Amino acid sequence: MEWSDVRIFLATVRGGSLGEAARSLGVSHPTVGRRVKALEDEAGQPLFRRTKDGLVLTDAGDAVLALAESMENSALSMERRLAGNHERLEGILRISSADWFAGYVLAPVLAELGRRHPAVVPEVIASYRLLDLSRRDADVAFRIVPFSEPEIVQRRLMTMPYGLYGSAETVCALENDPASVGLILMNTAQAHFPDVAWLLDRFPRSRRAFTSTSRTVQAQMCVRGVGVAVLPRPVGDALAGLQRIDTSNSPPSREVWVGYHQDLRHMDRLRAMLDLAEAMLSDAPMSAR
Repeated sequence: MEWSDVRIFLATVRGGSLGEAARSLGVSHPTVGRRVKALEDEAGQPLFRRTKDGLVLTDAGDAVLALAESMENSALSMERRLAGNHERLEGILRISSADWFAGYVLAPVLAELGRRHPAVVPEVIASYRLLDLSRRDADVAFRIVPFSEPEIVQRRLMTMPYGLYGSAETVCALENDPASVGLILMNTAQAHFPDVAWLLDRFPRSRRAFTSTSRTVQAQMCVRGVGVAVLPRPVGDALAGLQRIDTSNSPPSREVWVGYHQDLRHMDRLRAMLDLAEAMLSDAPMSAR
């Protein structure tokens, strides 16, 4: 069984259809169909059965799945180790972070990385989703929650301060009648964030005016007078048209964590970026190497 066929098998399992597998792998639908049929011919029995909800594994397919995932883990481990042993500072460096962090905090680090090492190409995946570093969805990730995977090397990079912001018109309305000002919040899925509780507790009579998973979008709505928002200070302080509102107690800060797979600890371009991030952003000594 070839690794290329195993990749197609796993993509079909995860996508639930030949079409989804083709899209995820960037190949044609007929190619996926041919390779799945070849695997079934080799196995001498069907690996999938068609249902109204898509393709599901047969008993034979289910038995193959664990072996396929083991082969995938070995292939990914080899890929990570080869990437980690790259001797020259060149190539793509995949970085996962929230859009606001990439645009307002990490951008100077990446610009300096490009100035020092022009053959390194940062590829920022700006998303609030937590990508799988073991599968090389990204080489390194910055996020506001620690990593739980045992194979991830991580450290706390910095403490991110937050502030309460509004437009000039919103600040004026807030002084006259706080209940008249709308609240700009995270979506329901992020309702557990401490800044959401802080804002709701401080303005219990105010209405929810707008929600978004994106701090950048929240900030733009705040500029347009939709309401007040708790924003990371690098975002709020940088935007013309926003005023930081003094409060008796500041919104809760968040810790920013950086992590990468242990197999990549010798990747020179990753180390170069992490050293720059530490020098330009860190508020604590490096503790994980």
